[in-house]
Amino acid sequence: MAVQAFRGPAGHPAATAAVRSLVAGADYEIIPLRSADEKLKAVPDGATVTVTTSAKLGLERTLEFAEKALRAGHEVVPHLAARQLTGEAELRRFTGRLGELGITRLYLIGGDAAPPAGPYDSALQVLQALEHVDHGITRIGVACYPEGHPKISDAALAEALTAKQPYAAYMVSQLCFSPQALLTWVERVRGAGITLPLHLGLAAPLQVSRLLALGPQIGVGSSVRYLAKQHRFIGNLLRGAAYRPETLLHDMGGALTDPRMGIEQLHLFSFNQVQQTAQWQQRTAGQPAAALPAKTPGKKAVRCPRRLSSRRSAAPAGTPRGCCTVTRPATSRSPS
Repeated sequence: MAVQAFRGPAGHPAATAAVRSLVAGADYEIIPLRSADEKLKAVPDGATVTVTTSAKLGLERTLEFAEKALRAGHEVVPHLAARQLTGEAELRRFTGRLGELGITRLYLIGGDAAPPAGPYDSALQVLQALEHVDHGITRIGVACYPEGHPKISDAALAEALTAKQPYAAYMVSQLCFSPQALLTWVERVRGAGITLPLHLGLAAPLQVSRLLALGPQIGVGSSVRYLAKQHRFIGNLLRGAAYRPETLLHDMGGALTDPRMGIEQLHLFSFNQVQQTAQWQQRTAGQPAAALPAKTPGKKAVRCPRRLSSRRSAAPAGTPRGCCTVTRPATSRSPS
């Protein structure tokens, strides 16, 4: 399957409609800094909020903010970094807390803690450990890296993604600003047998100058260099203009609706610029704010968390643990 086979004419009505639909239903990734509590108010009603984790902020901060987002009426996807866990007891405590809150989705990554806080140094090890833990998680997302990882070889990344696939429900891509690089990567992993639905990672509309500074720090320097070569980029930088993430989507054209791509939805890295991200979403989707975001089938906001826990029932005996999905946080870089 050639990369070119994915491409369709940019501006084609079907592609334009796909851009609007994907943008309208995008997830919001938020870093749980103390200032994020106020920013949560700008997240559109019905939007799913994914909450990052990092060794600096700790797992408890992720859980605290996840509960606040849940109480605000959002479906929530906490991130969990394998290398931050001190052991199985903490894994049980974390998943138990999610069960109390009624949270059924999880985004699992390797993380950056060096050395690891406990016995887990990869997401795969935690996925396997979850097979022996009683939990209520039904969808787990895992990370994928179209432009590679600064510390992990492409071969190791491919091997890890293949190993994680049986346990996951979807994969979330690291930031990528080059449509060609993204399409080439998708062709490669689909050809290798990876069928997980793709949640396409997309940077929020940051100021161009901040994007240039941020790119090398988050491992997408080559993609930002690609972006810098594009027409009018330098002019936009001098004028202090913002990066327009919808450009990548339009440049992908018909690939957005090609079933071989397997794009399920967008994952917006807001970098906590939540209000600007919501305004961009409204403009790009071409819908009034009250109608955003369009919900995907099976997604619904959860009500008051503590009351839900008392009504939760255990999964029927024989339910496979493998029906889960894992996603990736902005503050953690290890995929495996």
